[in-house]
Amino acid sequence: MYLSAATTRSWVAQVRDRVTASGPVEVAVLPSFPLLESTAYALRDTGIHWGAQDCAASGDGAQTGEVAASVLAELGCSYVEVGHAERRRLFGEDLATIVAKSHQVVEAGMTPLYCVGEEHRGSAAEAADECAAEVEQMVASVPPLAQGAPLVLAYEPIWAIGAPCPAPADYAGVVCASLRERIRRIAPATRVLYGGAAGPGTFAGLAGRADGLFLGRFAHDPEALGEVVREVRSAGAGPTAANAVG
Repeated sequence: MYLSAATTRSWVAQVRDRVTASGPVEVAVLPSFPLLESTAYALRDTGIHWGAQDCAASGDGAQTGEVAASVLAELGCSYVEVGHAERRRLFGEDLATIVAKSHQVVEAGMTPLYCVGEEHRGSAAEAADECAAEVEQMVASVPPLAQGAPLVLAYEPIWAIGAPCPAPADYAGVVCASLRERIRRIAPATRVLYGGAAGPGTFAGLAGRADGLFLGRFAHDPEALGEVVREVRSAGAGPTAANAVG
């Protein structure tokens, strides 16, 4: 809820014109619900993907105000964000709800952008264990993921959200690498992004351990987003730089 409708449309147009989504780097933007249709129109035939920041936990029609995963798929969404820390904190979403949403996303043929992260900073090994345990539970409840359906994990330590700087690279890199290794054993088509005050310069310390970045406010400047994409591409790293316009 940072950008107005007009500002979001302008931002998407600038991303379309300035960010090259080619080679090994995939770019995905996640605007608010009312802007999805205009985003789909603006980004058609560009190679840039789009997605949504949330979806309903079931396909039942009696959910006034909710948006079904099937409708998001109809609008051409590739990704749906689930489990963001703000959804958990502000709207009381528990693991059962987040798992149900993940199931809806996969059943509709899209990829969950599953957010996970520890609330307080401890050791990187402890954070990796905590996050992996949750994701393993989710995967066990969404069988298509174990059969090769794609999954993107956004590792976003809660203590780093909104902070001036991201988590230290040696800390975030250990967690991302551990998540990638452990979750790929049970969900082989998994990629891991780092989020939490991520922006230009963040990926340099994570190359080889994370597959990309999950960006928030630092991507409100299209030039900054373009710089991140160039950094990921030059690192020869895996295929996603994802941005959510919150």
